[in-house]
Amino acid sequence: MQFILASASPARLATLTSAGITPVIQVSNVDEETIEASMSSATPGEIAQALAQAKCETVTEKLAQKHELAPNTIVVGCDSVFELDGKPYGKPANAQVAKERWKLMRNTTGTLHTGHYVTFTNEAGTTTTAHATASTDVHLGELTETEMDAYLQTGEPFAVAGGFTLDGFGGAFVKGVTGDPSNVVGISLPTLRTLLMQLGITWTDLWDQTR
Repeated sequence: MQFILASASPARLATLTSAGITPVIQVSNVDEETIEASMSSATPGEIAQALAQAKCETVTEKLAQKHELAPNTIVVGCDSVFELDGKPYGKPANAQVAKERWKLMRNTTGTLHTGHYVTFTNEAGTTTTAHATASTDVHLGELTETEMDAYLQTGEPFAVAGGFTLDGFGGAFVKGVTGDPSNVVGISLPTLRTLLMQLGITWTDLWDQTR
């Protein structure tokens, strides 16, 4: 069974690898900004789900067009959006945006929404889908100006939704989470397992026994 991750995120890859799954990376290159702009009235969770679906479907369709969508192929698309006071926040465009955002976020609680969309092509060549959005409340701590400037220098805030991540330099600034921690990293393992079960796939069958 082939497992394809439609994402360039190192954090998603590392999370899956640590859980025993070795995916093949196929980046979708979808125009995220255009999709987001077309959803101005959508909730942050809906935006995350739409982006995940676009990534997954784009990769699945590309493989099918090139006759490379082999039987027993799973394609997973994910995307995350941070919500604070009802507003969606993706990756900050620059240091000024990131710093302004952190000033809003520190000492407060926001919600990280991650959309998950899965396609499974069985031995007969039939493709079925499953999808869900996972949401985790993130309790952020206080950052001094010095810490904020140092964090921006790492470059990490520009690569992740909300401008922070739990599994890197930003982990020390997160006081805690309510919900699934892996979801904050960008892919909820319990949610993905449930979706795969809906498609008739057993999670443990995906473990890489060669490692």
